[in-house]
Amino acid sequence: QVQLVESGGGLVQPGGSLRLSCAASGTIFNFNPMGWYRQAPGKERELVALVTSGNANYAESVKGRFTISRDNAKNTVTLQMNSLKPEDTAVYYCKLRRSAKDYWGQGTQVTVSS
Repeated sequence: QVQLVESGGGLVQPGGSLRLSCAASGTIFNFNPMGWYRQAPGKERELVALVTSGNANYAESVKGRFTISRDNAKNTVTLQMNSLKPEDTAVYYCKLRRSAKDYWGQGTQVTVSS
């Protein structure tokens, strides 16, 4: 069984920065995809950033602003979000895929507003 615990998020002004962290329990390997999705009100959940075996993939909308990093020894993944925009406002979810099953965190709210 895998559990994901997220931290970070909150309210920030446009142009500001936030850092999200996710810690996974259980046996995790670096080839298990792990990353972040987000869901804004009235919209579908979408990929933000994902890292697998050291390779990171980003949504076009966040490239150059967000950076994902992973510590395989600690089973953690971090999303550093810079130059935040109001359209980045959403609930952010950590996700891990293991043995063809997806595990999700509880979600953390990120609000970008002046």
